[in-house]
Amino acid sequence: MTDIVKPSTLPGFMELLPREQILFNEMLDTIKRNYEKYGFLPLDTPVIEKSEVLLAKGGGETEKQIYRFQKGDTDMSLRFDLTVPLARYTVEHFNDLSFPFKRYQIGKVYRGEKAQKGRFREFYQCDIDTIGNEKLSILNDAEFPVVIYHTFKELGFDEFVVKLNNRKILNGFYKELAIEDTVSVLRTVDKLDKVGIDKVKAELLEVGVSEENADKILNFITIEGTNKEIIKQLENLGIENESFKEGVSELTTVIDCIGGYGVPETNYRVDLKVARGLDYYTGTVYETELVNYPEIGSVCSGGRYENLASYYTDKKLPGVGISIGLSRLFYQLNQANIIEAKRESLTDVMVIPMDEYEMDSIKLAAKLQEAGIATTVYTEKAKLGKKFKYADALNIPYTIVVGENEVQTGKYAIKDMAKQEQESLTIEQIIEKLK
Repeated sequence: MTDIVKPSTLPGFMELLPREQILFNEMLDTIKRNYEKYGFLPLDTPVIEKSEVLLAKGGGETEKQIYRFQKGDTDMSLRFDLTVPLARYTVEHFNDLSFPFKRYQIGKVYRGEKAQKGRFREFYQCDIDTIGNEKLSILNDAEFPVVIYHTFKELGFDEFVVKLNNRKILNGFYKELAIEDTVSVLRTVDKLDKVGIDKVKAELLEVGVSEENADKILNFITIEGTNKEIIKQLENLGIENESFKEGVSELTTVIDCIGGYGVPETNYRVDLKVARGLDYYTGTVYETELVNYPEIGSVCSGGRYENLASYYTDKKLPGVGISIGLSRLFYQLNQANIIEAKRESLTDVMVIPMDEYEMDSIKLAAKLQEAGIATTVYTEKAKLGKKFKYADALNIPYTIVVGENEVQTGKYAIKDMAKQEQESLTIEQIIEKLK
C-alpha cells in the first residue's frame, strides 16, 4: 500500500478559499482597470530570470533572500520584485518602445525571508512606472497619487491619505546641518510615529547628532499645516542648498498638479518624515496609509529614481513608480475585518435537469451562456432537495428546473433562491431578467 503523504502548504505561501479568491480577484481587477484608465500598458516578464541580471546590483539582503538554483549550465533565480525585470526589459527592447514608457505589471514575486504573520515568501505586486529616455518631466510624479486615489476609492475606501515628500529636500536639509550619516538619521526619524519624539531624539544623539541639530531635525519633520502652508514654511527656512531648493520646487509642482487633477486635499498631504528606499529613490516619494488603520502601515508606496537601468546600459533612464503589495494588503484588510468575502460562486443560475432531461438542460444552459449569463448544470444524480441545497451553499441566485413540462411548453420555472419565489418564463424572458 502506498504511503499517504499529508498535504500541507509551505510557510509563507498564501492559499485562499474560493470565496476569498473571488474577492482577491475583484480587487486585482479594480487595480488593473484603474492602471489602464491612465494609459499604462500591460507587461508580463518571466518569473525566472538569469541570476546575473537580477543580482547585477549585488550584495545586501536581496542576495540572502533570493531563490536561486542551477539547471544545466544556467544560473537562474526567481524574481524578487518587478522593478529589476522592468529595467532589463526596457534596455532589451529599448528600440521598440516609445518614451515616456508607461507600463503596469501585476504578478507574483518571491523572497526567501522568514515567514511571519502578514509577510509572505510568494506574493502579488501591482506596479506602475513611467520611464523616460534621458529626462522625465516632474509632472509625471503628480499622476501616481491620482491613480492611487481613484483605485482606492473604487476599492471602497474613503479615509486614506497619500503622504508625499521629496528626497532632495531631506538631503539638502541634512547637508545644511553638515550631517554626514544621513542614512542613520533618516532611519531614526522614520520611527517617530511608532516610538514618539523623545525616543527619536535619544536615538539621534546616539548616532552622533548634536543636541542643537537634533532639535532642528525634530522641528523640521514636525512642520504642520495645509500642503501649501508646509511648502511656505519650507521656503521661509532660508536654506540655500541647491538640492533643498530644487526639492521644494518639485514638491510644489507635484502638489499643485494633484489638485489640478481634482483629488481632494484630505487624500494627499506633505509629510516630511517620509523617506522610502534610502539607496534608491532620488526625488518624489510616496506612502499611502488607511487613516483609521495606521497599524497596517503603508499599503502603497514608491517614488522617483534617477536611473532605472544603470547596471545594464550607459543610457540614462529616469523613472517614477508606485507598487501595491496586494497579497499583504488583502491579508491585513481581511484580518482586520475591513473587507469581507461574501460570494461563494460566480454563477448566476444553476440549471437542474430532471431524469432524462440532461441534454435539454445543456442546450438551455448553452443559450444562457451565449447571452453572457454565467450558468452551470447540476450533472450529478441526487434528490431534488440536495440539488437546491448545493445551489444554496454556493449562494447561486437562481435555479431553473428542466423536466417534461418545461420542454413541452417552452416555459421554465426560474426560482429566486433568496426570496424563495419562482415564476415560469420563456428563454428570452429569462435572459432579459438575468441580464
